[in-house]
Amino acid sequence: MKKLLFLLIVSVLSINLQAQDEAKKKVKDADSDNEQIEFTIDSTSVLTLDSTIKTLYAVISGEKGEKRNWKQFKFLFKPDAKLIPSGKDKSGNYIVRYMSPDDYIKGSGKWLVKNGFFEKEIHRKVDAFGNITQVFSTYESFYTEADSTPFMRGINSIQLLNDGKRWWVINIYWAQESDENPIPEMYNN
Repeated sequence: MKKLLFLLIVSVLSINLQAQDEAKKKVKDADSDNEQIEFTIDSTSVLTLDSTIKTLYAVISGEKGEKRNWKQFKFLFKPDAKLIPSGKDKSGNYIVRYMSPDDYIKGSGKWLVKNGFFEKEIHRKVDAFGNITQVFSTYESFYTEADSTPFMRGINSIQLLNDGKRWWVINIYWAQESDENPIPEMYNN
């Protein structure tokens, strides 16, 4: 009986370790300078709403010169997902721009690495119905993790889907704070 119990425990541990290895797959990706970099995709990062949001912020954040794991970034998004910044154009009209995750990487990836960028969530409001969830996530942006004063703040409106197996980012629609559009107290700290 003890041998059977021991074999059962070893089998369960073996299966668990194998599942963990499969959850963290190493992939090679060419960065913007065509340098081959090995990244890890952590499939466990999308098992909860909280881990999905935390991964979204973590994957775009890093010190100056630090490469970002764009494979992990793209792993968060459902195919055809959009990133939608909003703001005023030079004429003062409100506009939006629609980007795929690849468009975001092409447009912002080099800047994030060149300048350093940390986006930190400071407040979250979650509304859910069935398998859909809307998150208002207030953020502050810094050039380095050591900075104490943000150079930018705003709110990310993040729409997510839970398909029963994992969380998917469907859209991120955001606006930066401005003097004429301060973050309301209910979404602040």
